[in-house]
Amino acid sequence: MSDAVKVGFVPFSTVPRGTLVVFCDDALKFGAATRKTLGRAANLVRRAADTNQFKGKSGSTLDILAPQGLKASRLIVAGAGKLSAIKDNDFLKLGGAAAGKLRAGNGTVTIMAELPTGAMTPDQAAAVASGIRLRAYKFDRYKTKKKDGEEVALKGDVSLAVDDVAAARKAFAPDAQIVDGVIMARELVNEPPNVLYPAEFARRASQLRKLGVDVEVLDVKAMTKLGMGALLGVAQGSTRPGRVVIMRWNGARRGDQPVAFVGKGVCFDTGGISIKPAGSMEDMKGDMGGAACVVGLMYALAARKAKVNAVGAIGLVENMPDGNAQRPGDIVTSMSGQTIEIINTDAEGRLVLADVLWYVAKKIKPKFMVDLATLTGAIMVALGTEYGGLFSNNDELAERLTKVGLATGERVWRMPLGPEYDKQIDSQFADMKNTGTRNGGSITAAQFLQRFVDDTPWAHLDIAGTAMGAPKSDINQSWGSGFGVRLLERLVADYYEAK
Repeated sequence: MSDAVKVGFVPFSTVPRGTLVVFCDDALKFGAATRKTLGRAANLVRRAADTNQFKGKSGSTLDILAPQGLKASRLIVAGAGKLSAIKDNDFLKLGGAAAGKLRAGNGTVTIMAELPTGAMTPDQAAAVASGIRLRAYKFDRYKTKKKDGEEVALKGDVSLAVDDVAAARKAFAPDAQIVDGVIMARELVNEPPNVLYPAEFARRASQLRKLGVDVEVLDVKAMTKLGMGALLGVAQGSTRPGRVVIMRWNGARRGDQPVAFVGKGVCFDTGGISIKPAGSMEDMKGDMGGAACVVGLMYALAARKAKVNAVGAIGLVENMPDGNAQRPGDIVTSMSGQTIEIINTDAEGRLVLADVLWYVAKKIKPKFMVDLATLTGAIMVALGTEYGGLFSNNDELAERLTKVGLATGERVWRMPLGPEYDKQIDSQFADMKNTGTRNGGSITAAQFLQRFVDDTPWAHLDIAGTAMGAPKSDINQSWGSGFGVRLLERLVADYYEAK
C-alpha cells in the first residue's frame, strides 16, 4: 500500500523539534500541556492570528515559521472551532486538517492531542491519528517525475503527544487496521485497468489468506457449472475472463450465522455494445468501487480479529464490445433460473450482482446481505456526491446503516422501493428486462436486484457518487475514496459482533 506515514504516540513532556501542531478553540485558547510547550510563543500566536485574521474555526490553520521561543522550526495552529459543537467524528477531521498542512521534508512532526478543555481521550487521539493517515494517503506510484511546485506526499513518522501513551496505542491498534482497509480499497480503485483486471483483482483479494481469511476463487468453468449466466454474459465480450471471489472470515463461534457483503467489480466498463461516450470513459476503471470496499472491509475485520463470522463476495468482470459481446435483445438465464432480456448492455452491474447475490443468499444463508455498487448515474442526480443511496427490504438494517453513516461521516440516504416500479422492468419476452426508463433509474435498478435476494434481509448501497471522483475532504484527497469500509466496519462492530 502507498501509505508512507506512520503515527506513533509520545508523552506531552516530549520536546518538539521540526514541526509542532497544536489545537485551539474559537477563542484561541489552548490546553495546559500545550501552553506549557508553547511557553512565550503563545503570545506570538495571538499576534499572528490578528495579522492573519485567524479565528480558530474548525478546519482552519495558522502557519508560523521559526517561532521565537520554540525549538520547533515551524508551528501550525489548527482550529477546532466551538468545543461544545464537536462530535466524535470531528476528531478524525481534526487529524486530517492538521495533516493537510504537512508536507514531505517537514522533518520531525509532533502533534499535541489536547484541546483547551484538556487532553483528548485515547479514542479521540486514535481518531486524530486515523485522520492523519487517511489525509496523507496519495496514489502516485506511476509518476516518475515531479513538476516544480507539485505537492509531494507526506512521508515518515508523525508523533502524537498524548496524556497516556499506552492507552492511546491500545485504542489506535484496531483503528489502524480499519485505516489499512480503507487505503487498500483506495488503492484498488485508483489502479489503472491494464494493471487491475479480474484475474489480478482476484489474486490481490486472495492475499487476505495471510490474515486467516478463507478465499475461494470461481473461474469461468465453475461459474458455468453454477449457472451464472447473467454475470458470464457481461464478461463474454472481454479477452480477460471473469471471476467470483468468496472471502470468509470466521471470528465467532463455529456455526454462527454469518453476515455478508457483496461488491460489484466491473474492472473496466466501456458500456459494451451500448458503448459509452468517449468523454471521461477513463473514469470507468473505478466501476469496481463496491468490490474494492468489500475487500478492504474483509481486510479490516480480519486484521483486527473481529468477533464475527463474515463473508465477502465480489463479481469481477470487464464489460467490453468485441465480436463475442452480448447484444441488446439477448436473453440470459441467471443462476436463480430467472431470465433477463438485455435492453442496454451498459446496465451490466446489476447482472453481475444478480448472480452473486443469489449465490450468497442460497449457499451462505447469511443474517443479512449488504451489496455495494457504483451502479447508476441516476443516484448522483438524486443525491449528488455527499450521500450514498440506500435501498432495503428490512427497516432495522436500513436504520442501523443510516445511524452508523452519521457516526462515521459516510452518510447514506434511504430511497424507496415498491412494486409500482416493477412494471418498468417487466419484459414481454423474458422474466424481466435489465433496465427501465430514465425516470427513477436508481430505484428500478434496486428493484431488479431485489428479485435475487429471496427473503434474505438485504440492503443495496448505490455508491456511484461517493466511491470515485467525490469532492476532496479533510480526510481524503484521493480520487478513489474507499467509501463504505468505515461505514460497514462500524455496522458490524456496533450491532453484530460478539462482545
